[in-house]
Amino acid sequence: MVREDTDQAAFDRDLGEALLADGLVDMGGIERARRVCETSGQRLHAVLIRLALVTERDMATALARQLGLPLLGASDYPDAPVLETISARFLKEARVVPIAESDAGLLVAMSDPLDDYVRRAVQLATGRRVCPHIGIPADIEAAIDRLYGAGRSAIGQIIEEIADGDEAGDDVERLKDLAAEAPVIRLVNALIARAVEARASDIHVEPLDGRLRVRYRIDGIMHEVEGPPARLRAAVISRIKILARLDIAERRLPQDGRIRIAVRGKEIDLRVSTLPSLHGESVVLRILDRGVVALDLPTLGFGGELLDRYLGMLERPNGIVLVTGPTGHGKTTTLYASLKRLNTPDTKIHTVEDPVEYQLDGIMQIQVKPQIGLSFAEVLRSILRQNPNIILIGEIRDLETAQIAMQASLTGHLVLSTLHTNSAAGSITRMLDMGVEDYLLTATLNGVCAQRLVRTLCPHCREPYEPLPELVERMGLDRFADGGPMLLHRPVGCAACHGVGFHGRTTIAEALLVSEPIRRLVLTRADVAEIARIAMAEGMRAMYEDGMRKALAGLTTPDEVLRATREG
Repeated sequence: MVREDTDQAAFDRDLGEALLADGLVDMGGIERARRVCETSGQRLHAVLIRLALVTERDMATALARQLGLPLLGASDYPDAPVLETISARFLKEARVVPIAESDAGLLVAMSDPLDDYVRRAVQLATGRRVCPHIGIPADIEAAIDRLYGAGRSAIGQIIEEIADGDEAGDDVERLKDLAAEAPVIRLVNALIARAVEARASDIHVEPLDGRLRVRYRIDGIMHEVEGPPARLRAAVISRIKILARLDIAERRLPQDGRIRIAVRGKEIDLRVSTLPSLHGESVVLRILDRGVVALDLPTLGFGGELLDRYLGMLERPNGIVLVTGPTGHGKTTTLYASLKRLNTPDTKIHTVEDPVEYQLDGIMQIQVKPQIGLSFAEVLRSILRQNPNIILIGEIRDLETAQIAMQASLTGHLVLSTLHTNSAAGSITRMLDMGVEDYLLTATLNGVCAQRLVRTLCPHCREPYEPLPELVERMGLDRFADGGPMLLHRPVGCAACHGVGFHGRTTIAEALLVSEPIRRLVLTRADVAEIARIAMAEGMRAMYEDGMRKALAGLTTPDEVLRATREG
């Protein structure tokens, strides 16, 4: 139990030192939080979370260690007692929930174990001695919704607070008023927070006939979730547009914006896109959470021969390296991880992007703005005057951009870029079809990496099995086992993966190095199949093979590999 006579100043000082030692915050953040504490009267841990300097999960871990209290996991709440003497509203506002009864007293999960008022209130309402444990706020709120919500989620409860008549139609001023009301603000915040907790990469708000559909894209797969009723369509979309600094009166044209918001103590960037549709504006929010993006090639799925071949392309002092694949399959993330590896104090790096997704320390990043004439080609011309060593071009979209990229590589620059093609060999013919001269392509192209993302199996519940001989023969799995055991895994589903059986994604890829035989094929305008055949004869491992090797290693399933490679 937390002692009531705890020296708050001493405890906050010790907590700050512990967070600094763990590298969870820097001294500038601590000093900023202390200044807010002096003016607001709040405790240090609460201010650090509010300012998004420390995540709620990291703070819970630090408090548990400092106070010597148990830290609860998500699986510690299933059999929690429901007490009639405490209201669900109080529990939700205080972020506290009883989890068990024992001879020692009532075991209570608290998000803020230093809040003596909440502890005394629970003790008074129950007549039991309170034994505080530390819970992560998201886990506590989920337990309250399940135990006290009577089947209603947090979003459902917010919707009930909004009057049935709250619909603004086309009245812009009424829309502004409704979008600024607390229930609508909380509703939009809850939709975003739930998406972040579910590890979603996108939130899709889609007006349909008679309803407003909300879907999250999690590990590349769309999942429909509980959304607001159709009557709140205008208010919800207007609230999102206000946050993104968009014109809520303009509904005929697409708009793009950005939102920065703190969720669970983390700074989250949202890229917002609106598009007029038959039943209203469709809105997509792309979640850019720097905390979950691993800018490290081995962590992304590059390893063994694949990593060696790809690094061979990057280690050349000049030339062009292309990363190809469909939209949403991690091309930009791979290039960012490549830049992180190449970013040294003696190297100058410029990027030209549309849009800039993540800010990279020590790298000059430029956002193109076609509406004012700042195109890829125009920015590239100016960049070359600044004499960088490495240039990243967000995407080669036209012949002009391709030609400037090649000129840059010929004058001693390493150029990284993306292209939308299905395979590594297909990128070469795509560049030729774009109008690039074959002799220029052979003189500048170092190599091409084509990639897809596949879902990875949940390590907690995946189930091993021996594949049938017919399946082994049909998929050619024996070619990829390298004499090891022929063992695959299937998804099962558990609490850790929310019953899906998958958690996260990894890269499957093929890396084509441009050798002399490949250059001769380019000059003779050989077809894709011939280029791919020679590349594999020279050691390129096809994307399908890389995927099946990862399936045999227990990382994913053959179905995932087939789905990803067939999509291309």
